[in-house]
Amino acid sequence: MFKSERSLFQARPSAYLRVARFVVLAFGLASSAPCSAQSTGSPPTTADDRRADRSPWGVATGAEWLDDYPKFNPMLRQAGVRWLRGFYEWQTIQARPGEWNFAASDRLLENARSNGLRLTGVFAYLAPWASADGGTRRFPIKHIQFWRDYVAGMVARYHSDIKYWEVWNEFNGSFAVGGSPEIYAELVREASISAKKIDPTAKIGMSVANFDVRFLDAAIKAGAAGHFDYICVHPYEILAGLREGGEPAFLNMTTTLRKMLEANGQPADTPLWITEIGALAPVKQAGAEDQTQAVELAKAYMLSIAAGFQRVFWFEARGPSYGGGNDYGLIRADMSSRPSLDVLRVLTSRLGAAPAPAGWLDFGEGAYGFVFDNEGRAVLGAWAGAERQVRVVFERDVRLLSLNSGEGRTLSAGEPLMLTDTPVLIEGLPAALVEKARAQADKPYPWTARHSGGVQANAMLGERNTDNGIRQINLDTTIADRDGRRTNFARSDKEGHYAYFQVEPQFTPFGTRALEITAVVRRVAADKVAGMSIDYESTRGYVGSDYRSIAVGDAWQEISWTITDANFVGAWGWNFRLNGISSPNDFLIKEVRVRRTQ
Repeated sequence: MFKSERSLFQARPSAYLRVARFVVLAFGLASSAPCSAQSTGSPPTTADDRRADRSPWGVATGAEWLDDYPKFNPMLRQAGVRWLRGFYEWQTIQARPGEWNFAASDRLLENARSNGLRLTGVFAYLAPWASADGGTRRFPIKHIQFWRDYVAGMVARYHSDIKYWEVWNEFNGSFAVGGSPEIYAELVREASISAKKIDPTAKIGMSVANFDVRFLDAAIKAGAAGHFDYICVHPYEILAGLREGGEPAFLNMTTTLRKMLEANGQPADTPLWITEIGALAPVKQAGAEDQTQAVELAKAYMLSIAAGFQRVFWFEARGPSYGGGNDYGLIRADMSSRPSLDVLRVLTSRLGAAPAPAGWLDFGEGAYGFVFDNEGRAVLGAWAGAERQVRVVFERDVRLLSLNSGEGRTLSAGEPLMLTDTPVLIEGLPAALVEKARAQADKPYPWTARHSGGVQANAMLGERNTDNGIRQINLDTTIADRDGRRTNFARSDKEGHYAYFQVEPQFTPFGTRALEITAVVRRVAADKVAGMSIDYESTRGYVGSDYRSIAVGDAWQEISWTITDANFVGAWGWNFRLNGISSPNDFLIKEVRVRRTQ
């Protein structure tokens, strides 16, 4: 239905569009013999496994600057990072059948080990001699035995140092042309069987670009069931949504994944990882933009840990530019650190090497509070939602910590603290607050449970939208106009032809299929012909509907679409959009509604 992934989230390139990256994430590789795939010893026992670590603090590195690890690994260590994701590809390690060259990856492992970093492995991509077209990213593979031998060779060499292995990197994206859920399921199944013959303690991870629960669901159904030990997602777009109040959607990711696992008969407590997440910052030093990245990093780690993700890997360590003078790195190309690296250092030092989620606090008015347990010490992370300020007062003195420096000051009892969208850390909480947070730990978040009971959700659009279970995102694709919002066809990037919406996940939980979507619209003028279709998230991915014309006149009118294959999980940050790309003229939108029909 769509020409490319790019067309689906051009709305804000810095927030919703992530250009395809040639990633090299971390291959935990060991020892020094360059051309043998022999075992380096027996796998460690579970009770004393140095390959494992309870720490959530991870960083992923991209292919372009992987060889700079001797420079950036010490910086990551100083920032408290405990996990590194990066890999040398199959074609580098096995250029020809039967010939193994582990020299580069051995050096990576030794350096990581010397910096106290544990590595995660990634089986990727194809060796040209094993690919049907002689490339590295196009399927089919010539014979699955080549894949089995590659996996076996890697695990045989590195099982003493690598416990966790992801199968491919973003198979559902641009790194597996011609791929399908069935092909991916076969790769997962054969990797698991081959790896565990050598190391029964090895853990195999399924991995997807974005938050593509649909693809994971399809691959599990296609034969991956029972052959994976953890799930990995890359929710860049959901992180970008925090700029517009997207915290509830972020917190709900683990709930959606567990519902999907349970629906497929898989363990609901399967560990969940985020192996890539990131935000852009200017290549050249820029105060406000650099701070925006730092704020998003702090929220990404705290929300992930609070929601139950076991590990989180910021992408990336050192960042090259992907165009537009921006990159994702914690470290600039000249090896100077960004504020985001300083914030990461504060988080790891104040929350601890292995923080545990200890509950939440609701400060009202759209403010978020999460308590973390740092070896028995409670630390609160708190901030206000987008474009909000919330006044908070504590009944006793607490210690207020700077996110950027970690330096603290005493906030006296009764002294007001104004929460903004920049998080703060607070130590020395009153015991009653800590107990309240702990008592609420297993209860639904108050920010995500407002619309689970009714059969209809809606959003009223205008100068300031009113959200009732539906939230318009990327508002700048439309313009406030009288008692609604108008599309903006004048935008050069064509994004003004779309209006994007996200439905609260409690209203359309995983498995909800039958919905009616209604738009209340009118022409901008009686003689200005206009119309629209909808694009929505389905069990087949994002798909489009039929085109509907807006009737002649200047009265508001309702246009509805009934769908039976909805799958509103927010893979690219949105669930449906009004699509005016075929409309001759702009149109006005007053309201959108979603009704459950089953």
